[in-house]
Amino acid sequence: MNSQTQKTVLQGAVGAIEVAIDQPAGGAGAAKGVAVIAHPHPLFGGTMDNKVVQTLARAFTQCGWTAVRFNFRGVGGTEGEHDEGRGELDDMLAVVAGTAPQGALCLAGFSFGAFVTTHAFGRLNPSRSIEKLVLVGTSVSRSAAAPIDAAAHLNTLVVHGEQDDTVALAAVMDWARPQALPVTVVPGGGHFFHGQLPLLKNLVVRHLSSTLP
Repeated sequence: MNSQTQKTVLQGAVGAIEVAIDQPAGGAGAAKGVAVIAHPHPLFGGTMDNKVVQTLARAFTQCGWTAVRFNFRGVGGTEGEHDEGRGELDDMLAVVAGTAPQGALCLAGFSFGAFVTTHAFGRLNPSRSIEKLVLVGTSVSRSAAAPIDAAAHLNTLVVHGEQDDTVALAAVMDWARPQALPVTVVPGGGHFFHGQLPLLKNLVVRHLSSTLP
């Protein structure tokens, strides 16, 4: 993402996981905690260098968080093969364990990565507090995204493009409606938010900067 991005490798269930870490101003010692961010579908060109994923990372570092991006299995330097979300969940949990075993934690994801993030949240939430959850262009059609615990709704930001032709807004509303989970709709927005990444970043920054009464 920038010249200060630290690249490292963690061990996952099927081998190496390629990771990129960006620090906020002041470095790791000044960070509020760690945000782990998941990328879009590996079989359709998704990587940790995706522009939406990098936009999320910039929003987190701007707000004082260490941003951790990683490649799912079979992508870049990460070993293994695509596993339709099951193994990718293991990858994300391994990255959390390797970069944020304790302390404040946020989870975020885009598209397929947001789908995986809902399941990572479901796995971690019973035993660990998740400070903020950010889901962008959440994939709910190919596989079922997990519901979000109602107690975490105020700490959750769901953003979707009005004209998303990869994951229809109607499908996301069908997922969110039974939960009464609010969805922020970007007017005219497509799946990749072309021309609207600054707006997306500002929405995330606003969410990260908000505090509960």
